Amino acid sequence: MINTLADITKFVEDKKFKKIFILCGKNSFATSGAENLFSKIIKKEKKFYFKNSEIPVLDELINIIKEFKNFKPDLFLAIGGGAVIDYAKIANIVDIRSDLTELIKNYSYPFKKKYTKLAVVPTTAGSGAEVTSNAVIYLDKIKYSFESELLIPDHFFLIPEFLISAPQKIKASAGFDAIAQALESLVSVKSNNQSVDYATKSLKVSVNSFISFLNDPSLKNAAEMSIASNLAGKAISISKTTAPHAASYPFTSLYNISHGHAVGLFFEKFFKFNYENLNYSETSFNLKKRFDLIFSLFNVSDINTFSSKISLIKKKANLEDDLIKLNINIKENSTNILKGINLLRLGNNPVKITGKDIIKIINS
Repeated sequence: MINTLADITKFVEDKKFKKIFILCGKNSFATSGAENLFSKIIKKEKKFYFKNSEIPVLDELINIIKEFKNFKPDLFLAIGGGAVIDYAKIANIVDIRSDLTELIKNYSYPFKKKYTKLAVVPTTAGSGAEVTSNAVIYLDKIKYSFESELLIPDHFFLIPEFLISAPQKIKASAGFDAIAQALESLVSVKSNNQSVDYATKSLKVSVNSFISFLNDPSLKNAAEMSIASNLAGKAISISKTTAPHAASYPFTSLYNISHGHAVGLFFEKFFKFNYENLNYSETSFNLKKRFDLIFSLFNVSDINTFSSKISLIKKKANLEDDLIKLNINIKENSTNILKGINLLRLGNNPVKITGKDIIKIINS
């Protein structure tokens, strides 16, 4: 599953690719070492687009689509984190049209085909975007999703060398996102045997490698986090995410808190809510047994110890969840927070949960 620099070199040098459109993040492209590699190996006609927005937004997406389709490449290469990869996935199957905003808001875009081959190279270990059938876009600070099998990239390359030099905050946020995705996948109403297998394998790696990757990054633990992220991505591509992800998006758009960090803000509270309401589970599987699996993976015996372990992981990763320190006032901004909650993801929660429940949970 792990690739080498020789793998990606051989791929882009293939004679069938005459023109290559490269979408990347300006900072991550340089700091990851990708710029140094790709400036040497891509001798063909190429065009770079450096994304500006921290999160995927419609205005920039439209600019990317224009640049990409005007260039008419036969390979779309996305090198970066989740935002870069999501932009590329959407741009490769979406056209600019007058009703695009409405189609996005109604989750009703009529997907038809890919424009060209899409290959992605993650520079973070966390989103799993290289294997998921969804991609996000923000409109007026509210997050929406595109969902289609056509969004899945044609090729991906996991190159540990590109992960090591990422800023600590990005590694921490992305890594926690991988852990959260796998855990949410295990309790999602849409989970099945395959997603449980992916999520379980992911957690067996990430729980043991995440903190060492942050404190003492090496090719070994970078490779392990790449694999964990990829497996978590495969899990949520099947099961989708639940309440922690649904509630995270307004904290990213309103308070500029990175995605994985935002997911972690109230993570333990949502899992405790689900556990304390096992009798109201809407899953086709035994939710109590699924929690028993989670406790086993974390080597704990109950929900309180599990919560403490998650809190400790966040603390070691310097993912602050004190709302006062983060300058977040839930009561003052509850209307905008509720507006930003993703209802699609909320519907996957194993226990029915409303916006009012969420405000109560995050205020507790």
